[in-house]
Amino acid sequence: MKIAVAGKGGAGKTTISGTIARALARSGHDVMAVDADVNPMLGISLGLGMDGTERLAGIRQELSESGAEDAIHEHTIDGLIERFGEDAPDGVRVVVASRVDMPDHGCLCCGVSADRLLREMEAGGRTVLGDLEAGIGVLTRMQTGSLDVVLVVANPTPKSIEVARRAAQTAVSREIRVLVVANRIAGEEDLAAIRSVLGEHEMAIVPEDAVIARADAEGVAPIDLDENAPGVRAIVAISERLVALPV
Repeated sequence: MKIAVAGKGGAGKTTISGTIARALARSGHDVMAVDADVNPMLGISLGLGMDGTERLAGIRQELSESGAEDAIHEHTIDGLIERFGEDAPDGVRVVVASRVDMPDHGCLCCGVSADRLLREMEAGGRTVLGDLEAGIGVLTRMQTGSLDVVLVVANPTPKSIEVARRAAQTAVSREIRVLVVANRIAGEEDLAAIRSVLGEHEMAIVPEDAVIARADAEGVAPIDLDENAPGVRAIVAISERLVALPV
C-alpha cells in the first residue's frame, strides 16, 4: 500500500505520518517512510530525535557539497533507500527526498523528486508512507492511481480547511482514495467547521491532546511519550483503518 499525508503547513501531518508509520510497524508491517517535506522533520515524529533527524537530512547535503563529479551516485530506488535511509524505532525505514539539487544530472540521488520517488517505489509487501511538503504541489504531480490513499489533514481554521479541500479535490481527480483527518479537534464546533467543507469524504477525528503538543515541544515521538494519550490512540486507530482498506 502507498499512502501520502497532505495538508497545510503546521496542520500536524508530520506527527500523524510518524505515528501511523510506527503503529503500522508495530502491527507487523514492513514500513518505508518518505520525508518529502522541504523542512524534513519526520525523523522526530518517528523517534529518531533531533540529532538523528538532522543527520538524516544532512546526508544528501553532503552529497551536494562533495560535487557531482567526485561523488558516487545512486541510480536505483533500492540503492537510494539503502544509502540515504536510516532505521527508526520499530523497524521503520526512513529516507529524505525533499529537494532536487541537480535535476539534470540524471541519477536518483541528485535528481529524484518526491513525487517520482513515491511513484516509482515498489510497494510489494511493503507499506510506503510519504509525508508531503505543505500544500498540494506534490499531489498535482502524481499520476492517476499512483497512490492508494491520501490522508488529508485539516485543522479547524479557514486556511487549513481550504488547503485540505484542494488536496482532496486533487487526489479524487487522480482516482486516489481520500481519508480526511480532522486534527486538533477541541469540540463540536471545530468538527462542524471541517465537515461543512469536507463532509463528503471519509473522516477520522484526532482530538486536541496536550501529550502531542508536549512531544512536539520536546522533540520526541508522541507514541514514545504516551501511547495511551487520546490523540495518539486516535492516530493509531487510523492505521488500523488503513490496514482494513481493500487495495
